[in-house]
Amino acid sequence: MKFRSDPSTIRGSIAPAITPFTSDGAVDHDSLRALIRFQLESGSHGISLGGSTGEPSSQSVAERIAGMRTAVEEIGDRVPFLPGTGSHKLDETLELTAAAQELGADAALVITPYYARPTQEALYQWYATVAREFPDLPIVAYNVPSRTAVDIAPETVKRLFTDFENFVGVKETTKDFEHFSRVLHACGRSLLVWSGIELLCLPLLALGGAGFVSAVANLAPGAVARMYELWEAGDFDGARDIHYRLHPLVDLLFVETNPAPAKWVLHQQGRIASPHVRPPLITPTDAGLTTIRALLSEGGDLTQQIGAAQ
Repeated sequence: MKFRSDPSTIRGSIAPAITPFTSDGAVDHDSLRALIRFQLESGSHGISLGGSTGEPSSQSVAERIAGMRTAVEEIGDRVPFLPGTGSHKLDETLELTAAAQELGADAALVITPYYARPTQEALYQWYATVAREFPDLPIVAYNVPSRTAVDIAPETVKRLFTDFENFVGVKETTKDFEHFSRVLHACGRSLLVWSGIELLCLPLLALGGAGFVSAVANLAPGAVARMYELWEAGDFDGARDIHYRLHPLVDLLFVETNPAPAKWVLHQQGRIASPHVRPPLITPTDAGLTTIRALLSEGGDLTQQIGAAQ
């Protein structure tokens, strides 16, 4: 909770943790604790849970709250915690966000409501409702049109940023890099913008972004954190070197639907007890595993790189 009062300190590599499941499909809290320790030891600058990589749509509200509780207990106040608290239903979004606030989260990451394809005015009203309900909790919009079929426009972000002091930023998960620039141009660089697209994480920093919430941090947290630190220190060549070395691991993540490939790798490395993903996802096919193994042979050394502990 110590970062809640100054969300501008929530910067760098915010690792979007997977949700480990046991082989029979239950949430595996022991593996989740181990993963969070791995992230902290590797130097990640913050932890998120319950974004797309965490399979939130396959979990009940109670399961998601229990996962947040486990994360908070393991993190303490060492780094910021930004749980995903959004749903396609407003009542669930409010319930999850209330739980995050009570548990001590530093901000709430709220996905645009999916499937319904709301208008920009509807999106404004949705986020306005959340912001009004929790005036003391920083709210971050999570824009991921490839999964939600709706794109929150820069002008809508500007309205929210202007109207609500606790609407502080947006996680942009769109490959339209011009969109990143237009959001920052509309709102000013005091808006906190994180990239959720792996290969746009480093470029966003050149525009004044706050950092990234990148799924590849599940596999190479030390390298991803170090990339941010090198950029901030002015070692642009060093940061670029890591960016390009991460390419094979980024490709690995999306051989089949994320997070199934990452879970398979983490299981192989002994970091989680099972590679299980909940339906409608499946564990990687044999053809997928052939490609995953080949990509891991290219970039796997980065999965062993440990950064400075927090």
